[in-house]
Amino acid sequence: MKNCIANVKLLLLDVDGVLTDGRIIYDNNGVESKAFNVRDGHGLKMVQRAGIKVGIITGRESAVVTKRAEELGVEFVYQGAKDKIVPYGQILLSTGFSDEQIAYVGDDVVDLPILRRVGCSFTVADACAEVKPYVDYITNQPGGYGAVREICDMLLRESGHWDEITARYFS
Repeated sequence: MKNCIANVKLLLLDVDGVLTDGRIIYDNNGVESKAFNVRDGHGLKMVQRAGIKVGIITGRESAVVTKRAEELGVEFVYQGAKDKIVPYGQILLSTGFSDEQIAYVGDDVVDLPILRRVGCSFTVADACAEVKPYVDYITNQPGGYGAVREICDMLLRESGHWDEITARYFS
């Protein structure tokens, strides 16, 4: 993996297949549900405490995603993004960050325009095969099952924030 982590100021994530296992469940009334991994959420809270901003860019619109993003204090939430590079550009403009300061986690070909542009790119173990050659790091865990936590821990450790952020748990 190239040494890109030290520059990361913003972690952007896809949702379906990254924060979830990619399944969408509808009940008999058509109400959508998704399962999110609690450890992934805690990882995101820890990177935020280290000063790394978090955002979501997803192709679908979902009240469930809105709720989870609110719970986690996600600063940037773009849903229904058919061309994900558009909200990515808006985020660059609003933050003043450069591509090199952004990490992105995606799992499908729709994520490639961002994955190929950011300073630090990640995909999950069960991503589609076409994505894997274009990323800096492939997680050991599949999407929805701790892949995001794995990335968050890596960001914290390799940027030197791990001890500071986790000290309260070990004291």
